[in-house]
Amino acid sequence: MEQSSSHNELIVDQFTKQAIPFANMLAHSDEYALKLLFALSEANKKDIVLDVACGPGLLACEFAKMTAQVTGIDLTPAMIEQAKLLQQEKGLNNITWDLGDVTYLPYNDASFSLVITRYSFHHLIDPSSVLSEMKRVCINGGKIAIVDVTPSDDKVDAYNYVEKLRDPSHVRALPFAELQSMMERVGLVNQKVGFYRLDVELEKILQASFPKSQDVNKIRQLFAEDVNNNTLGVGSYYKENMIHFVFPVTIIVGQK
Repeated sequence: MEQSSSHNELIVDQFTKQAIPFANMLAHSDEYALKLLFALSEANKKDIVLDVACGPGLLACEFAKMTAQVTGIDLTPAMIEQAKLLQQEKGLNNITWDLGDVTYLPYNDASFSLVITRYSFHHLIDPSSVLSEMKRVCINGGKIAIVDVTPSDDKVDAYNYVEKLRDPSHVRALPFAELQSMMERVGLVNQKVGFYRLDVELEKILQASFPKSQDVNKIRQLFAEDVNNNTLGVGSYYKENMIHFVFPVTIIVGQK
């Protein structure tokens, strides 16, 4: 519990600072990625949706346009504040926001027909237990969708090292096979899978993620080296003298 409490404090610290930059980062609203998730999850007007670790509400608001009701839960008050502002801006009246720890979801069994989480699992100390909670609150026959970065097996250690430098609340990104096995272990069936890549500029993401000042140049150096040797597995390249790279993202949808 001590480790979990300390890590939660780290998450709140990081994402309080990141709330506005995260909400405004165009890559997080990538249209292709959203359409792929909608298609794989088969979201429809009857769905009651839970967005786990909802952040500034980007995904919850998109799902609210095509489903009956959406609930978003997040640990960071500043993220929930941004989510409420976005909901108001979009004029959506079918979303509820809850502040809470996703390790123990404060909902009854079988409360939702679709449970989703995006870009959260790499921040979790025990993602498997959170997935079990997601399954618990999902109805029989309902869908559970995980969206996260999945580095290749041979690059995952280097990727996690630099991501931990960039964002100290990062724990560990899982390779695709490990994420898929986790879904199977908790008993989710009929898996559907999709992949996409998010292209970002290094300096912009550094400005949005607030690494320790002493680590910034180390991060830049690692990405500069990656342009030539592909150690990180993110396809780093120069564009107009700026380093860009891509996050390799997987969507896995399973059925309870």
